[in-house]
Amino acid sequence: MRILVVEDDDAVASGVVEGLIRSGFEADRVATGSGALDAVHAGGPDFVILDLGLPDMDGTDVCREIRALAATPIIVVSARDEEIDRVLALELGADDYLVKPFGMRELIARIRAVTRRTQDHSADGQPPAGTTRNVGPLSIDQRSRRVLLSGTEINFTTKEFELLYYLAEEPGTVFPRNEIVRAVWDTNWFGTTKTLDAHVAAIRKKLGDPRWLTAVRGVGFRLEVPG
Repeated sequence: MRILVVEDDDAVASGVVEGLIRSGFEADRVATGSGALDAVHAGGPDFVILDLGLPDMDGTDVCREIRALAATPIIVVSARDEEIDRVLALELGADDYLVKPFGMRELIARIRAVTRRTQDHSADGQPPAGTTRNVGPLSIDQRSRRVLLSGTEINFTTKEFELLYYLAEEPGTVFPRNEIVRAVWDTNWFGTTKTLDAHVAAIRKKLGDPRWLTAVRGVGFRLEVPG
């Protein structure tokens, strides 16, 4: 796997790149947001480690633009430790968020966890069968990462898609909050479920009717056709 490290601090970048190489990855580094976008345009990295504090543009804008270009997995690393910063990065398409300072073992574990979650193909390289889940007029295709509502495509961020796909496994079933967080984020790292609430709100808005996702007080959420 070829990983692009987007970091303007030379000391931090050097340590991360060296750690990635020692762990068996290929790693390149750029120091600016424009450099990161150029690399993604060129089809270079398989994975992006993205700092938010870049000299030429904010990392959140870089995250948004990368996600518009490709489905390349992104882990944001930043000294910004407010929950609003984490939620914003996840809303813009980041797959995980790691607060500085961090250890290389944790970063490697996060990379591997995100890779497992975002891997769309089976071990033999062939797309998996039966990846479309239908809930009334809503069609969610994991293979193509497309969501259609009454034939009209709706664009979702990576985490929004994974949350919607997970709930569509059993329409009408109430999934507990903690189970959703473990399944979709593969971790409880953010300590609360406010990020889950933010993603639910975004999905409701995009589907055009909040009744698609029903909150069951004290339990969790269920996906169902609005009645």
